Amino acid sequence: MRYIDIEAIEKIALGAAVLGTGGGGDPYIGKLMAKEAIRKYGDVALLSLEDLRDDQLVVPVSGMGAPTVTIEKVPSEIEVTAPLEKLEEVLGRKVDVVMPIEIGGINSLFPIIAAAKKSLPILDADAMGRAFPEAQMVTFHLDGLEPSPVTMADEKGNSVVLYPRDGVWSERLARVITIEMGGSASVCDYSLLGKEVKNSVIPNTLTLAEKIGGYLLDNKGKEQQGIKKMLEELNGYQLFEAKIVDIERRLIGGFTRGSANFEGIRHEQGRTFTIYFQNEHLVAKEGEHLLCSTPDLIAVLDAETGFPITTERMKYGARVVAVAFPCHEKWRTQKGIETAGPRYFGYDFNYQPVEELQKERK
Repeated sequence: MRYIDIEAIEKIALGAAVLGTGGGGDPYIGKLMAKEAIRKYGDVALLSLEDLRDDQLVVPVSGMGAPTVTIEKVPSEIEVTAPLEKLEEVLGRKVDVVMPIEIGGINSLFPIIAAAKKSLPILDADAMGRAFPEAQMVTFHLDGLEPSPVTMADEKGNSVVLYPRDGVWSERLARVITIEMGGSASVCDYSLLGKEVKNSVIPNTLTLAEKIGGYLLDNKGKEQQGIKKMLEELNGYQLFEAKIVDIERRLIGGFTRGSANFEGIRHEQGRTFTIYFQNEHLVAKEGEHLLCSTPDLIAVLDAETGFPITTERMKYGARVVAVAFPCHEKWRTQKGIETAGPRYFGYDFNYQPVEELQKERK
């Protein structure tokens, strides 16, 4: 069995911010919290899907809310583990394994913090293969599994138990409570047995995040070598190289929503681009021409270091490289596209795989 140590945290935080497509919460804050938890409680065992037993109780631990909030309202250690402890109280049994609900930003690190404090293993898998803004946008929902009971907590000592009928109602109810809790909260939902988890999750995503983070750290400043290796690993595409010339960002309905405009640099001079986001990057365009859309992944990287820039950290004048990767095949099913495709978010066009869009561009 492998263990997650402080060195691995550095890589996972970077790689998860790439896979998080600009969302999932600030990875810097999550990284600091995870490192402190490992110093305090010890390394965390990383459990592979093959080693997960059918009868083990697996619980995702995550944060909900707008990423901009966590910059100023840093989660507490107690807040991270409170919904897990409340869930054990409700279920009348101990949790055996924790896991990330998404492989993005702080939400890849929340369960590591909980695992360290509770001396539990963490599953090398997640339920998105990226980050999405809403609670029903998970493979568990695609497979017809129920989220109840859902437990939530904040830094003030409040805790809530919900019994939503499905993932859509879980999102609607939990989002309102999160807003009342100050714009961010910690959540446990989809407590499932190992036999159910094995058939639904996307495997090896923490390992993938660590590998991507390693590419970027080992090749920092080497003329985008880390970006090139990452694109090869993920069968990805470079969309454009540009500088940010305008950014609009608003906190609406518990989400960070907005858009960023870019002007091309180097070989892209004279071209203009736009990325639209709701916590995560959803759509990339050159003028009116579509470059990539959800559920495929869009990431904005610092042009010099290759390090990912989250939606709340994008700033005027930053020089960036925008890249895109194909999503997991589960998101390309009819239900996957209905759940997290462009029309769900209000865009008036159908989903097209990024590889087809990039083939047309050439």
